[in-house]
Amino acid sequence: MIQDPAQDIPPTEEEPIPPAAEAEAAEPAVAPEPPPVAPAAPAIRPLVKRHHGIVRFAHWANTVLLLGMIASGLQIYMAFSHFGIRGSRYYPNPWDGKPFPEWARLGGWLAGGLNWHFALAWPFVLTGLLYIVYLAVSGEWRSLLFRPRDVPRAWQMQLYYLRLRREHPPQGKHNALQKLAYTSIVLLGALSVLTGFAVYKPTELRWLTALFGGYELARYWHFWAVWIFVAFIIVHVALVFLVDPASLRAMITGWYRGRFPSHD
Repeated sequence: MIQDPAQDIPPTEEEPIPPAAEAEAAEPAVAPEPPPVAPAAPAIRPLVKRHHGIVRFAHWANTVLLLGMIASGLQIYMAFSHFGIRGSRYYPNPWDGKPFPEWARLGGWLAGGLNWHFALAWPFVLTGLLYIVYLAVSGEWRSLLFRPRDVPRAWQMQLYYLRLRREHPPQGKHNALQKLAYTSIVLLGALSVLTGFAVYKPTELRWLTALFGGYELARYWHFWAVWIFVAFIIVHVALVFLVDPASLRAMITGWYRGRFPSHD
């Protein structure tokens, strides 16, 4: 019988696989790391219309008129730098009997101060009325009027300004403290005008003068309204530059590109 030659060939043993090769075969292939992505450029805030021309005109006109009225009022005050009937006990006044510097006064003397004061008062009243009529007709008063529900929001905003709260409270076009300030400043303007008329025409408008407690007290309230205006201007300007400088450009051009909404 012829034997198959293949049966005489001894079986071959498989070559052992090196351990390193086994580890490489066991580990899955690792994809190469993607190239680093450059950080995205910050999104440019949109340029939006924020203030109507009437608002901007009234704002800047009344700023100039108010400063002129304050300076001429201080000149008028110098004619009798007390509050009360001459020779009696005067009302409390930290500037009682003290002269204001000449650079802060307008008019040079009593008659000059009166002329400037009356010349500026009527444009101030008319510009203020124009602003109020615009707010009423346009409906924009809704975004400015301070309401009872704004009290907690105003408190949170005050905490933020005092650095006792980290996050800026959510707001619309104006925050709650701004609403309080803008509502109060309109009322303060009305008080200034009414007390001014009470001092200007104490006989013809005796009912108005009596409403404020008489001529001397009407003059006293008129004087203190001035310093509330001064405090408002200082705080208002400081917050514009510290919190939202873009709002200054908006009050000049009407267009705003800043961090806060332009509508409620």
